[in-house]
Amino acid sequence: MPSAGSGGAGDPSKLVGSFQVKLTPASDLGAATTSVVGRVYDGVTPVTTIWETSKVDGDCTLSTPRVPFCSTPCGGSAACVEDDTCLAYPMAHSAGTVTMTGLKATNGSSPLELLLVSNTYQAPPSVPLAYPPFAEGDAISLAAAGEYFPAFSLSSKGIAPLALTSTDLALKSGQPLNLGWTKGGESSAKIHVKLDISHHGGSKGQIECDTADSGSLSIGSALITQLLNLGVAGFPTVIVTRHTVGSTVISPGRVELEVSSSVEQAVTIDGLVSCTDTADCPDGQECQTDLTCK
Repeated sequence: MPSAGSGGAGDPSKLVGSFQVKLTPASDLGAATTSVVGRVYDGVTPVTTIWETSKVDGDCTLSTPRVPFCSTPCGGSAACVEDDTCLAYPMAHSAGTVTMTGLKATNGSSPLELLLVSNTYQAPPSVPLAYPPFAEGDAISLAAAGEYFPAFSLSSKGIAPLALTSTDLALKSGQPLNLGWTKGGESSAKIHVKLDISHHGGSKGQIECDTADSGSLSIGSALITQLLNLGVAGFPTVIVTRHTVGSTVISPGRVELEVSSSVEQAVTIDGLVSCTDTADCPDGQECQTDLTCK
């Protein structure tokens, strides 16, 4: 994992900050874009849904959600993160001037000083970034001058935009799901896959995979069957992400720099008709709150 710099002796298991460089491909919604956003908090952000492992198969895990219950309400300043356990929401603070190198603007300029708005760092609108703003394998670095938090630095690597080669993805009980993409050339890059086919109805389960950037992945039939048996909702999709991550540790915990490119693709399921309105449904059926026709 690429990394650089150190700002203190915090706990590396506690993620308190993230800077993300995201490549979003062109779609019906608009042209391809590069975005940069980052925040650093004084503590860990509460997670209110616990994903419990149900089955592991190779690089993939099927998990089901559990929402903890706190008999004494946590109030507006904290969240229930485990049964009868509250965790306070952290506050974002300034890390001073943050400068990134390795990202090219459309006019070719570099380095890039991020704009701080309400303790959120972002690329200034006056400096539109190229797509992609780097070559695969280029060094991407970030330096924070320090303010509320001490100075720190981070580094990661440039990646090629992700391109899926698998189309017409269909989920069938008893059959694997085979995914394909154009293999990348950056050795530190990894692939993350998220398959959630019930999120519009309140997720009942999901499959997540972390695998090598080899160009292909087969999600086993046992996992697919179990996920289908948990239930489905309208507009199911799979999200495939190529990313590199660099990290450092400051006094509250770990800060990451992630460079990523994601593609979300629809999957089909026998008998499932997705809808946003009853007009989308076959005669005699109505569009339900989970965006399915019944």
